[in-house]
Amino acid sequence: MSPHRYVTWGECIVSQKSMSPQGSVSPHRGVCHHTGDGCGHMVTYQDSGTMTSKNYPGTYPNHTVCEKTIVAPEGKKLILRLGDVDIESQTCASASLLFMSSVEQYGPYCRSVAVPRKLVLNTSEVTVRFESGSHISGRGFLLTYASSDHPDLITCLERGNHYLKTEFSKFCPPGCRDVAGDVFGNVADGYRDTSLLCKAAVHAGVIADELGGRIHVLQHRGLSRYEGGLANGVLSRDGSLSGKRFLFTSDDCSGALGADPRMQFRASSSWQGVSDTGQPTPWSPGQAQLQDQGPSWAAGDSSGHEQQWLEIDLGEEKKLTGIRTTGSTQPNFNFYVKSFVVNFKNSSQWRTYKGLVDNVEKVFQGNTNCQDPVRNNFIPPLVARYVRVLPRAWHQRAALKVELLGCHVTQGDEATKWQETSPDTWLSTETEEPPTEPNSVPEEEGPPAGAGLDVTTVAILLVLLGALLLAAVGVSAAFRRKKAESAYASPGPRKTG
Repeated sequence: MSPHRYVTWGECIVSQKSMSPQGSVSPHRGVCHHTGDGCGHMVTYQDSGTMTSKNYPGTYPNHTVCEKTIVAPEGKKLILRLGDVDIESQTCASASLLFMSSVEQYGPYCRSVAVPRKLVLNTSEVTVRFESGSHISGRGFLLTYASSDHPDLITCLERGNHYLKTEFSKFCPPGCRDVAGDVFGNVADGYRDTSLLCKAAVHAGVIADELGGRIHVLQHRGLSRYEGGLANGVLSRDGSLSGKRFLFTSDDCSGALGADPRMQFRASSSWQGVSDTGQPTPWSPGQAQLQDQGPSWAAGDSSGHEQQWLEIDLGEEKKLTGIRTTGSTQPNFNFYVKSFVVNFKNSSQWRTYKGLVDNVEKVFQGNTNCQDPVRNNFIPPLVARYVRVLPRAWHQRAALKVELLGCHVTQGDEATKWQETSPDTWLSTETEEPPTEPNSVPEEEGPPAGAGLDVTTVAILLVLLGALLLAAVGVSAAFRRKKAESAYASPGPRKTG
């Protein structure tokens, strides 16, 4: 561990090496930095996160400092994984990466010092400090962290071909979606083994980028061609032949909810267009099913003065795990929705799908052209019969074709439906009705305590009493019948007494 320590001096953070013996700052050796101006991409959730230097993987700025404190739950240790460290300093004097806690220090690290890929700290709190001086190149750093509850933590830079096992499980931190690196393939056919694992998991809808989570991976024989697409904010590219590919294991509740005669579409308005031949062409909500050919639904008013929506009635409650959208599908009418929000209800109460972290309505990334479909997953899933898609931004005119993903509601999904009315969950209520307690079940009404015998006991007593009465009647009848038979059978005089 290095004795190199830092102290705060007003708005300047300087090294003790830059201080005179009297404790004053040397104007030639100390440089003023603003704490945090050298930090880049950072996403945290609960006990895990991702952190980079500014501009990563580009060149980090000159004369900056990035200092952040990471805290795990009390009683847990911190795990740090360094995915990339490229700091242009041979002696760590002008630029370095340092980890400090109340009991230990790791570093400083720079280009001339071997950097460990994994650090397991003996504390639940550590301060990450990155300092840069004048330099020409250098990517800086990328690290991920988690509590000791996740010993299989990986970084956002791990790829499928880094692992030889045909089946394995890893923990992905939040914040991998926007890290530079390619993904090839799709959730149905699999991903090329050179794809980033955690970024591909976000694309597949296995985890949400703002939450992170555990992934279960299966490796298979490669394909000759991989087809990409946009999903959950990640653009997957078309890929060429590879020896291996990987897929994610998940439940089966991801199929398309289509071809149901009970499904109906409504809309706030519809555009009455004109075909190339001059004939009126309606863009009605009945044309909004993704698998149908022809024009899509298009809003009648695209000025933005009124909120437009497309509503889907599934006919019954379903568990919904995602949505696929496309634009007009007509090259001559380059209409598509660039972003949207989702409302839904079961009976009379509309709710807005919200993000788990910020508790505000979730804005989904829509299409970038009028033809290619885009998928967004609901993490966590929702239970609803009615769904409304509300465009927030569009190109030329709001136009949509929609396909909902999900399955039938099972007994285990009832908890999700009860959570919908809790104000602390991922949903918001638009009415003034009082919320229902999550997972609550109405209790059967019964007599108050101390009211005497219950209904069951009384019923048993009545049954026993009836049986006794029937038995008594039967015995009496048998006795009379036997007496009568004996009287007719004897021709002589009957004895008395």
